[in-house]
Amino acid sequence: MKQYTLPYQIVQHYSPFRSNAQKSIIQDGENTFVIDPQYEYLSIIGQGSYGVVFAAKDTKKDQGRELVAIKKIVKAFEQRLFAKRTLRELRLQRLLSHENVISIENIMLPKSREEFDDIYIVQELMETDLSTIIRQQTQLDQEQICFLLYQLLRGLKYIHSANVVHRDLKPKNLLINRDCDLKICDFGLARALDPQIKLKPKVYSPYVQTRWYRAPELLLQWRDYNQSIDMWSVGCIFAEMLRKKIFLQGASSKNQLELMFEVLGSPNEQVLQMAPKSPLSISINQMQKKRGKDFEKLFPNGTKEAIDLLRQLFEYDPSKRITAEQALRHPYLSKYHIPEDEPIAVPVRYLDFEFEEYNLNIEQWKDCIYEEILLYHYPEFQKDYESNIKKGYSIMKHIVNNDNAKQLDQILDEDEDEEDEDDDEQQNQQFK
Repeated sequence: MKQYTLPYQIVQHYSPFRSNAQKSIIQDGENTFVIDPQYEYLSIIGQGSYGVVFAAKDTKKDQGRELVAIKKIVKAFEQRLFAKRTLRELRLQRLLSHENVISIENIMLPKSREEFDDIYIVQELMETDLSTIIRQQTQLDQEQICFLLYQLLRGLKYIHSANVVHRDLKPKNLLINRDCDLKICDFGLARALDPQIKLKPKVYSPYVQTRWYRAPELLLQWRDYNQSIDMWSVGCIFAEMLRKKIFLQGASSKNQLELMFEVLGSPNEQVLQMAPKSPLSISINQMQKKRGKDFEKLFPNGTKEAIDLLRQLFEYDPSKRITAEQALRHPYLSKYHIPEDEPIAVPVRYLDFEFEEYNLNIEQWKDCIYEEILLYHYPEFQKDYESNIKKGYSIMKHIVNNDNAKQLDQILDEDEDEEDEDDDEQQNQQFK
């Protein structure tokens, strides 16, 4: 593939941000890391299709707080879809600031726009994730399950109040440290629900989550959905903690619905009529009605309060499904529920997510991500960014119309967020 030469005008535009800072080059097997010298490399702690995560020591931090996780993303610019997801995740993690949401401490500054290829994200080091804990059959007592669920709902209340839907909640995306603190991660499939954002009809794709945690309205291909899909996922995660195994492990979308109806009972006709007509919805309507199984037998260790909360999370009608804020007030969580310590967010701004409307090429997405990184390093750049948003000015116009717009991507991909139907074992977050 022919090497792309960045247009002179682009190089000049970003030249004030050229960095001459020294970098440390670390070689570990086949992996090469080029990092800021304030970080002392320790060891690789996870890797997957996105890149590599390694532990490091931040020498500028106080003792006891110096350990960090650094994620090197190496494939962000292989396809437009990957680049857009990367920008979305970086943007959301910058804007969402909450104890139960993983935050970004820093994104390392590339030497220049023309030398920008890899992304190094610095985050708090979390020892493990909920999937690993469950898979290793680590004994979670009822107190720990309640505390973890409380933190998940506390984080979701904040996220949902920002008019954001996560769309990919599962145990792998819940990071946990040795103190049992929980943080929600992986916002690559998340969506801002601002009505000003003009999206193509296919953008709200039903294929957004690992199948086993997918709400029935997604399996039945509803296009109009909201934060309630996350609450169904919470129910699946809660059930998995109680049973110490995946609750509904379907082999296909149809099989997932069959298992759902077998275990939870069939939805009523009114709910089934809400689904758009499709071969799957027609097939589902022809299924024999199921009464569902006895929750007391399914969850012998669950209290009456736990089982009642599960039933409300597994409500088929999204408009009647319990919300994060309502769930926090449920008697099951009364020990931890402190309303004044469960903050909400300012709703996200349209201009922060204006990029969702555009079908840019890879180099333009690269410009967007480069500018996102600059916000961590140049106060004046950040000041101008905020000033433009407050004035209602587009922060994308100069990129949409720049000289990179003339570049044709050699690899074209569908610009929609559809997930592979067989993605259940994808390893795409911090410690996989």
